[in-house]
Amino acid sequence: MRVTEERILEAVLRREGGFVDHPADRGGPTKYGVTQDTLSAWRGAPATPADVAGISAAEARRIYQKLYIEGPGFDRIVDDRLRMLVVDCAVNHGPARAARWLQEAAGADVDGIFGPLTAGAVNGAETGAVYRRLLAARCRFYGRLIAGDRSQAAFAAGWTARLAEFIEEQA
Repeated sequence: MRVTEERILEAVLRREGGFVDHPADRGGPTKYGVTQDTLSAWRGAPATPADVAGISAAEARRIYQKLYIEGPGFDRIVDDRLRMLVVDCAVNHGPARAARWLQEAAGADVDGIFGPLTAGAVNGAETGAVYRRLLAARCRFYGRLIAGDRSQAAFAAGWTARLAEFIEEQA
């Protein structure tokens, strides 16, 4: 049974949680993981922290559906677990970085665009290996992020829990 985008979006919203405005968070104020910059771009006008705090779960789902699933083409990933991981990477790290990591993991040319060649490489690969490589790239990224900016260690427990959830999904 194919995992629906709704299930993916529910998991993202659960992981991201409610309104947060942590001083070390490079994304600034967020709710459901939607940053002030993302909300501004989505609405086509500058958003305030109060706008972010007031975003509904339904609007957050629409943003993620359009900008993080359909827009980059991740809805074309056939394997359910891999698609869920890629979308979560896109939400947490941006769609282009998620696409680059996925391309590297699948042995495709790396350009940060999930086009037909990447889709073919990903969907034709042994998805368990691609999944593990993508998860490893994400883990290394978190390590480099914390090593390069110690203030980011404030988020290590949450990032580790997020990784663990995907490791358990693979088991």
